[in-house]
Amino acid sequence: MIGIVVVSHSHALAEAAIDLVGQMLPDANVPLINAAGADGGTDFGTDAAVISEAITEADQGDGVLVMIDLGSAVMSTEMALEFVDPDVASRVRVSAAPLVEGLTGAAVRAAGGADLKAVAAAAEAAYQGKRSEVSSLGEYAAEIPDSGNAEKGPESTDTDRPEATGAEARTGNPETDGQSENIIDLRILDQVGLHARPAALLAAALGGFDSDIEAYVYPTLEAAQSGQEAEAGPVDAQSMMMLVSLGAKYEQILRLVVSDPAEAPEVFKAAVECNPGAFERA
Repeated sequence: MIGIVVVSHSHALAEAAIDLVGQMLPDANVPLINAAGADGGTDFGTDAAVISEAITEADQGDGVLVMIDLGSAVMSTEMALEFVDPDVASRVRVSAAPLVEGLTGAAVRAAGGADLKAVAAAAEAAYQGKRSEVSSLGEYAAEIPDSGNAEKGPESTDTDRPEATGAEARTGNPETDGQSENIIDLRILDQVGLHARPAALLAAALGGFDSDIEAYVYPTLEAAQSGQEAEAGPVDAQSMMMLVSLGAKYEQILRLVVSDPAEAPEVFKAAVECNPGAFERA
């Protein structure tokens, strides 16, 4: 399993982020190591020696992802890698993803047994999912300048926005090649909808499958079965943040499309058993 090390200037901040992941994934055994703060975590700062020890502790032979916050966290992590056994260091990757969202997305993917590349990608995708969610706020969503206009602030226009990703990027119908065996329609039973915790549990449960699994949202089962265009999707159903970006509501239909129809029965079983009472077959 992939281990994850959290490097922040604040030990309390890192501990809170790790606790949040624990609330999302109470049964997961992902190694999450706090390597934050200075002077034993009592002061703000970063410590290369603490980080190197954390990397060694987190490594189980499959790799370690390091999540960082600001400035010197990068330099301290680089220095820490010089102290780590070269064999361990060779399977370490450092993520530039936002700390809280990235940590959560990475932990969900790691809990599903994904490899280091996939876990790192899940962390990076966390920003895309959040951006998609915020964009749904319309005029209240802060404009996102491109790198060349990063200092323009309020003067930036919609043309400065990066290309849409996640649920905002495109909607449509699943490409199933005429097959229905690979389609799973679930009714959402959580009255809050597909929010962070059920999304995390679902993504972790689906992460162990070899298939690519896409998710769509429809207002009703009739809409899904009639060929009506989905309200949102497709997104990667093995990514917590991408699932949340769908904005799926209570009693809407979450459609999962499994690339390998042979895995579909087990995917359905995993989906309904990962969080009893959250989903039912539509």
